[in-house]
Amino acid sequence: MFLRQWGTHRKKSFGKNSMKFFHILSLARKEFLALMRDKRSRIIIIVPPILQLFIFGFAATYDLNDVPVAIFNEDNGGASRELLARIDGSPHFSILYQINSDDEVAPLIDERKVLLVIRPGQRFSADLQRGDPAPLQLIIDGRNSNTAMIALNYLRSVVLDFNREWQYEHGQTGPPVKLEIRTWYNKNLQSQWFIVPGIVGSLMLVVTLLVTALSVAREREQGTFDQLLVTPLRPVEILIGKAIPGIVIGLLEATLIIVLMVWFFDIPLRGSIPALYLGILLFLIATVGVGLMISSICVTQQQAILGAFLFIVPAVILSGFTTPIANMPEMVQWLTYLDPLRYFLVIVRGVTLEGDGFVLLFHQFWPMALIGVVTLILAGWLFRHRMY
Repeated sequence: MFLRQWGTHRKKSFGKNSMKFFHILSLARKEFLALMRDKRSRIIIIVPPILQLFIFGFAATYDLNDVPVAIFNEDNGGASRELLARIDGSPHFSILYQINSDDEVAPLIDERKVLLVIRPGQRFSADLQRGDPAPLQLIIDGRNSNTAMIALNYLRSVVLDFNREWQYEHGQTGPPVKLEIRTWYNKNLQSQWFIVPGIVGSLMLVVTLLVTALSVAREREQGTFDQLLVTPLRPVEILIGKAIPGIVIGLLEATLIIVLMVWFFDIPLRGSIPALYLGILLFLIATVGVGLMISSICVTQQQAILGAFLFIVPAVILSGFTTPIANMPEMVQWLTYLDPLRYFLVIVRGVTLEGDGFVLLFHQFWPMALIGVVTLILAGWLFRHRMY
């Protein structure tokens, strides 16, 4: 009797567990079907990972190729020509300019035409022939400290190879070529001076884009979108009302980060603060336009969040925040012109490290203004065509 009751209880318990398992499987199947039947969800699942794989695979690299170099050769001897030929033959360097005076150095560095200026002294070859150390001056743009350090290490490897061969051929000891380095804009090559100003733009992008991307989608999801439409406000006025909080929050966020940047990280503000805030305002307008476009397309807040991060991650990668744009493939470099963060990073780093003002930053202002106008117009068009 006991065995029979135990067997019956075991069958009932097994039956309940089996039903729970099948219920879970049915729920999972329902979620999969709902996910795959939604066209937007299918696109989000399949397309973004493939696009980001190709974008990040080409753009996110710390290797440097064809670093632009200028040569100021005051020595006409064979040793300097041999060393410069080695540098020119390296895949990491591309000699673009041959200059003849000190006055030509600063404009090339200031305008980012070259990253390095290599200057053999007047007695470079003569010192090497006598067995004395021969100084080789290197002037390097230190605004992007990571890029500067990588280029410097590449050049050091070329010089070390030259030193070894020269010692072997001439039977000398000790390093014949000695690098003398001068770094502009960031003398100590502190990575914080390059990274922290970039964080200003990245955090503003994340916060502003999420705030605006959720605005219209939240109304639709909560069922208050119809109430919004019966108000006396026109669609354009509704969008303006939804854009203002994002811009105000972004300005407050930027001010807080800038204060902490100067006070806590001791990063200087050498340029025009009004020019910096004009750049912040234009960047926020462009970002708000993108966020409202996303919000006008999406039906739920979950879709809006996914759409926002679909834009944020490539925007950060393509902005030059971590890897130099000049080292990306040409096709990817063209994509960066659509990224407002690209222009804002030049502004914030130009004001902090270089002392730039309105005139020098004008070429960064107007592209962001253009992106803002286009995205806001598209957001208004999408909003009107998706109201019902």
